[in-house]
Amino acid sequence: MCCRKAILLLFFVSAFFREAEATHIVGGEIFYQCTGGNNYLITLKVYRDCLNGEAPFDDPATISVYNSSGAWLMDLQVSLPGSTPVPPIINNPCLQYPPNICVEEAVYVAEANLPPIPGGYHLAYQRCCRNGTILNLNDPGNAGATYYCYIPDQSVVTCNSSPYYNNFPPIVLCAGDPLNFDHSATDPDGDVLVYELCEPYTGASALDPMPVPAAAPPYQFVGWNNPYSGTYPLASSPALAIDANTGLLTGTPNTIGQFVVAVCVSEYRNGVLLSVNKRDFQFNVMNCTSNVFAAIPSQTNFCDGLTVEFSDASTNGTYYHWDFGVVPVFNDTSDVQNPSYVYPDTGIYTVTLVVNPGYTCADTAISTYEIYPNLQAAIAPVADQCFLNNSFSFQAAGQFGANAVFAWDFGGNASPQTSTAQNPAGISFGQMGLQQIELTISENNCSSSATTSFTTYPQPVAAFDPEPLIGCAPYTVQFIDSSVAGTTLQYVWTFGDGATSTDANPLHIYEQSGVYDVGLSVITTNGCIDTNTFFVPGLITVNPQPIAAMSVDTPEVSIFDPEITFFDNSQGGIDCWLFPGDGTDSIPHCNYEYTYLDTGNYTAFQVVLNELGCTDTAYITVRVNPEFRFFVPNAFTPDGDGLNDIFVSNNMGIKEFDMTIYNRWGQCVFRTPSPDEGWDGRTLDANTIAQNDVYVYYIRFRSVFNKEKTLVGAVTLVR
Repeated sequence: MCCRKAILLLFFVSAFFREAEATHIVGGEIFYQCTGGNNYLITLKVYRDCLNGEAPFDDPATISVYNSSGAWLMDLQVSLPGSTPVPPIINNPCLQYPPNICVEEAVYVAEANLPPIPGGYHLAYQRCCRNGTILNLNDPGNAGATYYCYIPDQSVVTCNSSPYYNNFPPIVLCAGDPLNFDHSATDPDGDVLVYELCEPYTGASALDPMPVPAAAPPYQFVGWNNPYSGTYPLASSPALAIDANTGLLTGTPNTIGQFVVAVCVSEYRNGVLLSVNKRDFQFNVMNCTSNVFAAIPSQTNFCDGLTVEFSDASTNGTYYHWDFGVVPVFNDTSDVQNPSYVYPDTGIYTVTLVVNPGYTCADTAISTYEIYPNLQAAIAPVADQCFLNNSFSFQAAGQFGANAVFAWDFGGNASPQTSTAQNPAGISFGQMGLQQIELTISENNCSSSATTSFTTYPQPVAAFDPEPLIGCAPYTVQFIDSSVAGTTLQYVWTFGDGATSTDANPLHIYEQSGVYDVGLSVITTNGCIDTNTFFVPGLITVNPQPIAAMSVDTPEVSIFDPEITFFDNSQGGIDCWLFPGDGTDSIPHCNYEYTYLDTGNYTAFQVVLNELGCTDTAYITVRVNPEFRFFVPNAFTPDGDGLNDIFVSNNMGIKEFDMTIYNRWGQCVFRTPSPDEGWDGRTLDANTIAQNDVYVYYIRFRSVFNKEKTLVGAVTLVR
């Protein structure tokens, strides 16, 4: 069985301690877990004084392994994995954790394969030295420690794991304060555990502080100062004791100092003792003088109703007990640090707070609280008004009693400016805009204030540009609102032609000629509720248009005869212009015969102007159709006499063209992509004159009617 030794050694610099000697080791333990296949996970925990200690943690730490005869088998060298602070454990609220205490823990973990051998294995780690301030040991500054565990022979038990303790013991004890600490352990195998106070091991020395290998078992116990022993490790009344079945450690220490204590847990299976886990640790007993001060903050709010939120102003408190002073009831208490309490009625109550009740450091504070009804000022909602002839009434709201006093402040432009009435009326304001008022209610030496705001709005005034507008039908007019109001407006426009609009800036088209009156009504539905109308007679004048009209003698002609005659059929105009639609500038005559120069569709139009400057336009579409012809001769005479010297096609309406001429041996003598380019009888290099012969031509073309055709024929060259 592996002994898990956790020595939590803490140091206090106080009047009763002598200056600490050179220190390092303050505790440790070693335990293991069987993982199967003769493999064990071995854990070594070592604790050092990180405030007064001089030597660092071992790196590596050496765990020595021996057989049952004490023969050395091996050393397990385990690297330092780092260290962490040990958190303090304080069980007495009268004790404040001293700032000059520091303990670090290093946890070394090793894996080892330990096949069965007779008598099992002994594992040990030794380190010197302990702190020289310990009272119950003889020469503690030169005393070291041995952390030891035993792995039983597998003929006794197979693959055993050691038990481990569940909790750290308290760091500091108060003299005269009872100790109740759960020192129980857990066994992974479910073995029966029995607890007792026992003797710690010593080991190593100041001359050999970290022996490698560690000494072979058996190991010596520490040397005690009289009257201390393993079963009486510190002065206590009643004496320190541990329950054999539960591991509950009890006692009341009564002497100031530092004491080494060891607890053993014995592991039994089927009545057979397998091992003993020995853990030693250091208790630091001090005189816990009270530094606890109870305090209740003075009452600042006197009219918050029956519910009071109490706050603790004490120092160094841990436990609290409040009595809210309601007589004759006994359940008006709370153990919450900052409680809330609902009083049954108004009145004056004596409130008591006891900090750390039942402890020697308990302290008491008493304060008087005056409980009055909740005072909360409010102002009933106020509706906006028109500035003209404004008159307001106000109503105090919120929570207040029959003895409340009211103070209204309406501001410098109000008449009157103040009032002490609960619900004043007939208050007028001399300026437009946002008005802000304040109400203060006072009662039972309390006061509460509230503010509200509202607006005195100007009356709405409808407006738009009244300058007359003149245009030709159809006439498009963009109306722009320029009305004035303090709130959102609704609009009703009348355009004089029977049409209306509710847009703020409407766009309207006058289709017919005439003179039109325009009106705008604006309406406010909140704030200053009112309606105003602006009316302008004869604002819009719409002049009539002439009527453009045109015709042609024929809508389609051939490119061979591309003349079209346009006829003017307009009415009411004094001038007329013709636009043929082919890019030609306007023609100042609308009865006109026009010749088109190319085929295509053309949109011609005329523009007619009357004496009022109004125009109208008429459109007509005409088409000039293309024509197609294609002819090639069967002979030509390139002799330079100017007659039939070129072999070329006679064509019209050709869109795509390709002609190739071959001699009787299939050689290309001429090629062109143009229907208007012919062959002059020379070969491709233009240096050789083709001889008299019959030549074959190959022609491919696409007509303006988008039809593709291929021609193959013969032409005779005669010089």
